[in-house]
Amino acid sequence: MRSRRRPRSQMAAIDQINVTPLLDLTFLLLIVFMLTMPLMEYGTNVKPPEMNSDSLPDEDEVKAVNLTRDGTVEFDGRAVTLDELAVELRRLKAEEPKTALLLRADGEQRYVEVINLMSAIRGCGFDDVTLVTRAEGK
Repeated sequence: MRSRRRPRSQMAAIDQINVTPLLDLTFLLLIVFMLTMPLMEYGTNVKPPEMNSDSLPDEDEVKAVNLTRDGTVEFDGRAVTLDELAVELRRLKAEEPKTALLLRADGEQRYVEVINLMSAIRGCGFDDVTLVTRAEGK
């Protein structure tokens, strides 16, 4: 006697899902993102922009603090220490509170040095310090 086999339905053929191609794709994407993310983080080139702001105020109403390339702080054309600068700026703020203050720093100076100098100036009562940059195209 012959045994009769029932014909297979289409649902019986899809009783298992092969996940190997899905895992291969997942690992491939993981590797690609692991390789490209560090390159994206360090690939950004940051160059501070040149500014095209208004002209500087008159020389009578403004004082300048300069930070030279070698790290010397200058105020009123003479080299001073940070302590001497603080004394001079507090005296200036008491005598002439409307005086504007400009901060000029050499482009080769480290960013942290400029921020430390600006913090010292703000500690003397000058809340609005103007950073001087060079004009565009110069």
